[in-house]
Amino acid sequence: MPEINETKLRNATIAVLVDNEPGILARVVGLFSGRGYNIESLTVAPVDEERAISRITIVTSGTEMVIEQIKAQLDRLVPVRKVCDLSIEGPHLARELMLIKVVCTGEQRMEALRLADAFRARVIDATTASFVFEMTGNGDKLEAFTALMRPLGLAEVVRTGVIGIARGTYSLKA
Repeated sequence: MPEINETKLRNATIAVLVDNEPGILARVVGLFSGRGYNIESLTVAPVDEERAISRITIVTSGTEMVIEQIKAQLDRLVPVRKVCDLSIEGPHLARELMLIKVVCTGEQRMEALRLADAFRARVIDATTASFVFEMTGNGDKLEAFTALMRPLGLAEVVRTGVIGIARGTYSLKA
């Protein structure tokens, strides 16, 4: 196991399996806000309708001690079934979805399409004056694409939160 530095900040992608019941998301968010922890990204969706289980993925940052406190406090919430820090469990995949609207004409239109192709963004809507691109990837890739679209006529950006899953045979199960 790598040496732990108690003063160094790190990002953590935390997956939480919870009973799918009213108020659980508010309780999780309340845990963070009540203790002054920041949530950089938050996603939640049902993953097992038969057993009424949802998966919450939270991206946060802090010292190792703060991350451990967050995990312990999440684990103590009653409807929480399992907490896993994907960042330290081993290799994992993390992705976001982004929709980005670019309003442009002429040469800028061609450049926007060329860049979209290079970044593997998909055109999901097109008019004579605009495009809406759909793109998935890690945050750095999405930010790089957004920065390149800004001078071409970036009009609007919508992003989901991060979702993550462990690579290999490890599975987060309740």
